[in-house]
Amino acid sequence: MAEPLVLLPGMMCDARVFGPQIAELSADTAVMVAPVTQGERIEEIASSLLDMLPARFALAGLSMGGIVAMELLRRAPDRITRIALLDTNPLAETPVIAADREPRIVKVRSGRLLEVMQDEMRPEYLAPGPHRPDVLELVLDMAEVLGPEVYIRQSRALQRRRDQQAVLRKCRTPALILCGEHDQLCPVKRHTFMAELIPYAELVVLEHAGHLPTLEQPAETTAALRNWMRQPLVLQ
Repeated sequence: MAEPLVLLPGMMCDARVFGPQIAELSADTAVMVAPVTQGERIEEIASSLLDMLPARFALAGLSMGGIVAMELLRRAPDRITRIALLDTNPLAETPVIAADREPRIVKVRSGRLLEVMQDEMRPEYLAPGPHRPDVLELVLDMAEVLGPEVYIRQSRALQRRRDQQAVLRKCRTPALILCGEHDQLCPVKRHTFMAELIPYAELVVLEHAGHLPTLEQPAETTAALRNWMRQPLVLQ
């Protein structure tokens, strides 16, 4: 059996964002979804996760989960056998975006979480098609379950995150960089840049997906993860 696979959800997402992948991959792989909800700094979230994760594991992170995954790679590269970064960003938060988070936090404190989430995950961030409304509905439901305090903590963590380019340059494990062609939050160009930083990275761009390919194109996403899990740990 392959090494355990740890999945890290995006901002205001729970295990359901990986639902199709869990259903398929758990037949022959030990799959664990770890929360990225505890802590107001990415470093704090990563530190708490290292205490609960297996000794060695494959790691896949989506969006904010990818940001936490890069911090885990920085802190414990010897424990991570391979890494998959999906629709994410290796750069530090820009001052403009960090400032834009403040009025959203104020709105969430006043009980307007779902209104803010509708702005966080706009329809145009996903690929056009018949499944877009269902994905957006699930996004709002996951956010409502997690609640305003998680939103505030995650916003603070994203505001203060560090640049991880140097970490990616040092990565020597099999790496998958995957994104949706229609992702406007974390565009394809940024993923091409990430793939160029990592010596053994494979770039996969899904034509009919946006920011949440795990739900928009679940079969293609799962196939890419399977191929990545099959890559030899020692690459020549």
